Amino acid sequence: MVELFIAGGWLMWPILLCSVVAMTIVVERLWTLRLARVLPPNLVKALRHWSQGGKITHRITPDNLTKLAEQSPLGRIVAAALLNRGQGRDIVKESVEDSGRQVVHELERFLNTLGTIAAITPLLGLLGTVFGMIQVFTVISIEGTGNAELLAGGISKALITTAAGLAVAIPSLLFHRYFTGRVDELVIRMEEEAIRLVDIIHHSAENPEP
Repeated sequence: MVELFIAGGWLMWPILLCSVVAMTIVVERLWTLRLARVLPPNLVKALRHWSQGGKITHRITPDNLTKLAEQSPLGRIVAAALLNRGQGRDIVKESVEDSGRQVVHELERFLNTLGTIAAITPLLGLLGTVFGMIQVFTVISIEGTGNAELLAGGISKALITTAAGLAVAIPSLLFHRYFTGRVDELVIRMEEEAIRLVDIIHHSAENPEP
């Protein structure tokens, strides 16, 4: 492996850097986009319990809302809705949408970087191919076709950098598509829970608890 890396030339270094960054992003996003972290089962269960009862407690302290917002992305949306529960339905819905946009931005964090890596690593490999072919034709113009060893060096550089670029780009693209779909799925789930919460708060405002 070390010999292949060295044979690929200096372009193998940026390709290696891209692979390390891509791997770091993949591991971090796999951990961050877990369903249990984004939509904690206990919170979802509480929302559905409130929905069945048609009521929502008004005995919510600022400290509890702060803790709720820090626990999960869904908790942040729920906290924004509860913070404005005394306002009209439109205000509550607007606060949920504002918080939701911020949450989506956080869920999509680093995905542009991963997509960029998937796009540029094949180009880096192609650039290595071009350099390798330039080396081959330079050798041919100087030495002719008789020096097979020098010709093989240029061809190896072209093939190795191309293979390395594709080896990084393909999994990066697959994970980018997977994470994009994952975020879309999570957003839909959070929207469903947020809409249900808005309805609960609206119902509670019209039918205050004794």
